[in-house]
Amino acid sequence: MAPLGTAATATAPRSLGALVKAYVALTKPRIIELLLITTLPVMFLAARGLPPLWTAAATMIFGTLSAGSANVLNCYIDRDIDATMRRTRRRPLAKAEVSPRGALVFGVVLGVASTLGLGLAVNWVAAGLSLAAILFYVFVYSMILKRRTSQNIVWGGIAGCMPVLIGWAGITGSLSWAPVVLFGVVFFWTPPHTWTLAMRYREDYAAAHVPMLPVVATERRVVLQVVAYTWATVLCSLLLWPVAGTSLLYPAVALALGAACLWEVYRLLGRVNAGKTGVDLRPMRFFHWSNIYLALLFLAVAIDSLLV
Repeated sequence: MAPLGTAATATAPRSLGALVKAYVALTKPRIIELLLITTLPVMFLAARGLPPLWTAAATMIFGTLSAGSANVLNCYIDRDIDATMRRTRRRPLAKAEVSPRGALVFGVVLGVASTLGLGLAVNWVAAGLSLAAILFYVFVYSMILKRRTSQNIVWGGIAGCMPVLIGWAGITGSLSWAPVVLFGVVFFWTPPHTWTLAMRYREDYAAAHVPMLPVVATERRVVLQVVAYTWATVLCSLLLWPVAGTSLLYPAVALALGAACLWEVYRLLGRVNAGKTGVDLRPMRFFHWSNIYLALLFLAVAIDSLLV
């Protein structure tokens, strides 16, 4: 982790627009999009139909600020390794478009604003869960797990599961087993999704001394872990049917998506067994499919909620 007192000379962007763009990039908008995909459908499920517009909008807006805070603070902590890795060296801190101090202040302000906003506009249960997600991602994952263990993303991924609970709490003010099941889906989904990406950028993680599983284990072992977690994801997704009392639409979609996901992961295993390695394994096929799987699964949750 970069020393907290480290100062860097930022190269001033050419315009205010460029500066704003750099700060927005620190929030990792593409990751936020994925988190919001899991938040809104859960609100449909909690409301058993269309959720109250103001509550849904406020949860999404302040949830975006919460995720942005966690991502900005992660960029601040990881600025040294981001500058080393090809995949991340174009991030604003790595390119010195923003100063470390500026990023730190920005991340903290977003975190405070998101927590207060959720508490005042939605409820304090959602606000507390949001704050817990930020603190877990920053202090447990970014500062402790990421650089110390190959299981970093398994447990660090808990932060990425929290939007499911936040969305449910935003509507109900409490928690129940249905969001816990969907929390489990995202929990089991995260490692294979991340590990296949890390297989593609293994050299980057190795150069940055980040012990992602593909760095410290054989490709076969990684793929076997991906298979195991994919099975866990699919089986967990099917639990929502009896727990939440969905219609038959949801389990039918979950089965179809799960079958397609397992087909793709066993194709990856087949390539390993055939002796293929490196780029010939094509791990990014599964990575991209896993994004589609999660988005469609949660879309099914929302649509099913309108039918029940």
